[in-house]
Amino acid sequence: MHIPDGFINIPTASASAALAVAGLGYSVRAAKEKLDEKAAPLVGLVAVFIFAGQMINFPVAAGTSGHLLGAVLAAVLVGPHAAALALTVVLAIQALLFADGGLTALGLNVFNMAIVGVWGGYGAFLLVRKVLRSTRSAVLVGSAIAAFISVPLAATAFSLQYAIGGQGTFAASTVFAAMFSTHIVIGIGEAVITTLTVGAILKTRPDLVFGMKKAKA
Repeated sequence: MHIPDGFINIPTASASAALAVAGLGYSVRAAKEKLDEKAAPLVGLVAVFIFAGQMINFPVAAGTSGHLLGAVLAAVLVGPHAAALALTVVLAIQALLFADGGLTALGLNVFNMAIVGVWGGYGAFLLVRKVLRSTRSAVLVGSAIAAFISVPLAATAFSLQYAIGGQGTFAASTVFAAMFSTHIVIGIGEAVITTLTVGAILKTRPDLVFGMKKAKA
């Protein structure tokens, strides 16, 4: 999922970075209004958990592997605005200290995972929660479905970027087919990890789960 330097051309990378900056600017303003003293420390803990989770790969198929994206997990726990900021911090540290994703591709990675993954996934979560009438069970089911959707959604965003400005030798259709099929499988792991984590916190501190707001116990 992490895009390296030189894989997408500079104009496409710059356009994605501009969209990412716009989304983060909105997230910063909204997070200041929505975060309270109790939830603010949780944002840092969520970022640390996602950072650690992304360092652990699990096998998928044909020699490929996947790792936690964490977009929906963060959004359900601390809200989409803070989640976008937390994911961005994680991605920046990975690029700067671990060369996991290129520096010139940081805007691309932030847009795909911290903007598309977070907001697309959280939109799916809200839809499921509304259909299931905003109960605690709805929060868990919504977390699972949204987490599953967020991974191929972010992969599709990458595929579109590659189709516009990819500098590889593979056809855009081939890249999309490979990315989408692989990340469907990764999405299953994402859903399991997200549901288990949200479920554990709901049992002990449901008041800390942003996605529980306006939901019935």
